[in-house]
Amino acid sequence: MKNKKPKIVVIGVGNMGAAIVRGLIDASVTAPENVIIFDPDREKMDRLNSELGVTVSDSLEAAVEHNIRVVLVAVKPQMINGVLDSLSRFIKQDSLVISIAAGISTTQLLDRLGKDKRVIRAMPNAAAMVGQSATALCKGGMADDEDLKTAMELFKAVGSTVCVDEKGINAVTALSGGGPGYLFVIMEAMSDAGVLLGLPRDVARKLTVQTFSGAATMAAQAKSFSDLKDMITSPGGTTISGLKIMEKAGTRGVFMETIAAAACRADELSRQ
Repeated sequence: MKNKKPKIVVIGVGNMGAAIVRGLIDASVTAPENVIIFDPDREKMDRLNSELGVTVSDSLEAAVEHNIRVVLVAVKPQMINGVLDSLSRFIKQDSLVISIAAGISTTQLLDRLGKDKRVIRAMPNAAAMVGQSATALCKGGMADDEDLKTAMELFKAVGSTVCVDEKGINAVTALSGGGPGYLFVIMEAMSDAGVLLGLPRDVARKLTVQTFSGAATMAAQAKSFSDLKDMITSPGGTTISGLKIMEKAGTRGVFMETIAAAACRADELSRQ
């Protein structure tokens, strides 16, 4: 960013909004006094103010009246139209509005804000709460590559980022947006399997979590998932015996259908 300590308005400080604010400050992307927050829930704002020293605004209008360039909208999709309508009266042409509302397209954002506005659509996931989000971004309206770079630097404070065409955002929503939910089910099943085989619950859970964490680290350093799988699959060994059951059950197909179904639902929501 041109300004190393930019002023940022964050509208909505629920789990995701608060996680992003914490990430921005922890990563020194900006200073606490440069973050202005607004949320209808005063308790949420007071909690962040007490924890981080950010500035609390009594109204959405007051939050953006200082012509602050970056406005992050972190409200639920069903609330966003009212927020955008209010913002449209104050947002300047050089302001950058970043939305994380699932299923809300850049066209929908511009319909409310004005066609000449700069908007970025972002799709982080729940791991932002621990600084490990996978966030995809795309630009719309008058937003340029510098705006996209600004948004990427913000979201790098809570994990990794990628840029995609907007037509790919719903696929991202299904893959990485919902991904943690799918993985938690698998982790629970693996932990249950450990208990079934006689391990104490806390031991089975600890081993499961570390297994996923270690596998993710290995995957990040390798080019191929298949190569990693082959590396730990000995001829006639235990892993290949387990993989045989997964293949018979059609596990790969189930995962692909799961993510495809989530993407289909994301498409439906974006048309509503």
